[in-house]
Amino acid sequence: MSLPLSGRHVALLWGGLSAEREVSLSSGRECGAALERLGAKVSYVDAGRDLAQVLAGLKPDVCFNALHGEWGEDGCVQGVLETLDLPYTHSGVLASALAMDKAKAKAVIAAAGVTVPGGGLFNRHVAAADHVMAPPYVVKPNAEGSSVGVFIVREGANQPPQELAAPSWTFGEEVMIEPYIRGKELAVAVMGGKAVTVTEIVPRTDFYDYEAKYAQGGSEHVLPAAIPYPAFEKALEMAERAHAALGCRGVTRSDLRYDDINDILVLLEVNTQPGMTPTSLVPEQAALKGVDFDRLVLWITEDAYARGSAGGVASIGEAPGQNAR
Repeated sequence: MSLPLSGRHVALLWGGLSAEREVSLSSGRECGAALERLGAKVSYVDAGRDLAQVLAGLKPDVCFNALHGEWGEDGCVQGVLETLDLPYTHSGVLASALAMDKAKAKAVIAAAGVTVPGGGLFNRHVAAADHVMAPPYVVKPNAEGSSVGVFIVREGANQPPQELAAPSWTFGEEVMIEPYIRGKELAVAVMGGKAVTVTEIVPRTDFYDYEAKYAQGGSEHVLPAAIPYPAFEKALEMAERAHAALGCRGVTRSDLRYDDINDILVLLEVNTQPGMTPTSLVPEQAALKGVDFDRLVLWITEDAYARGSAGGVASIGEAPGQNAR
């Protein structure tokens, strides 16, 4: 019996140049294995500056983009793939670039009626010299993911994080500083424009940092999240609206905070290429809706191929989110 991707040549883009390289290698390993189980011929491409030449030689049918962070997630690789006229997974050039810039993405999402935290961009040296807002607040690079370079400045802190002024800082001259929203960490996957479900993340570390996201047992995922129904529905709606406002396609993951005491829900950011590791949130949400990992990878791949070849949509059935409510 023919497998779903038999005869299909897929270039699996992984690794790359960013601080999130190790996460990408983990995502790529899982997705590549799934693609092989589905019958595809998989070429594993460590996406460096020679990506255009490598892909021109390989001539794949479709590219599965398992990159994270700068170069692979910010519109640059997407631009290369557009130039080569190759179908590729996840969002396009503009949505990728926009979502990666936290300040600009917040402005677009807020204009669409989605509640976002306050705060703004500050020079890292200014932010290191003195508090730019009263603690507690959060400091994060404007264009990184996976909680790389994130600090929580607690109430009563004597000074801001001095790492911001260190010569070893490599995450840009401007940092995003936002008020810290107490409460629950939530995540919502969106597939085919429809929200899947809501996960509550309970980190075993001080906050949902890199270790909590990717270390085995680093956090507990409660899904569906045990929050009041109105907040649950609002989280789904906010994620869908943010996905659409940024012009995303395929699968995304929105991160939110829910202050359950004051009933305040804010959307922090949209990830256009969410993790596909053994501890990742999107595969868990899809599985809750009856879509196992291989079928999820198949949906993502076929969605990209359908759009690239005929401007259509995936043809393997409903996205998990279509029966979310």
